[in-house]
Amino acid sequence: MKLVSQILIAQDIEKTIQELEALKRDERIITIINEKQFLVEDVKLVTQKAYLTSRTTDVIVLAAPIFSEVVQNKLLKILEEPPPNKEFILITHTQSSLLPTIKSRLPLHYLKEKIALEAFELDMAKLALKDVYAFTQTHQRTPTPKARVLVERLLKEAIASRSYKIDEELLELFTHAYQALDVGSPVPFVLSTLMLKLLAKKRHKQ
Repeated sequence: MKLVSQILIAQDIEKTIQELEALKRDERIITIINEKQFLVEDVKLVTQKAYLTSRTTDVIVLAAPIFSEVVQNKLLKILEEPPPNKEFILITHTQSSLLPTIKSRLPLHYLKEKIALEAFELDMAKLALKDVYAFTQTHQRTPTPKARVLVERLLKEAIASRSYKIDEELLELFTHAYQALDVGSPVPFVLSTLMLKLLAKKRHKQ
């Protein structure tokens, strides 16, 4: 791992940033991180930091589990024509949601642990209404912290299945699910609402 412009695919974003910090010599590392998804407001901050004059190299780290298509398109120009003495490192959970135009601008490296994830209890490619009911019944008494993990896993599995239209609206659904859990909404209600809306985004086979 080097402090040069690149994409890093990693599950533990905080640990990855710590490892980058350990590589620092004369460089200055500027970290812009969002725990849920990178926002247009975050892109504006990236742009502000990128055009600050610096005699030494500034390594700007952009980190989030998800980067929407809108956000990626707004990042394109600065990645194509970076200001002097600026390097950009993008850290995210999966490369499948990254646009080809982004992946063509930066080299991509996997930092995923080699230990396979525990098999998920749902086959997202075959998700049906009956599965929504069974899943919410199973997790009626699931505590909120574990429910947050379930919501995150649902998103990852949905992306990996390539069976859903991954757009700004879908990502917003997951953001609302996190927010609902944070304010104490019942876990079964949050899961069922999210999954029913997710079903509406499922691609129909031709």
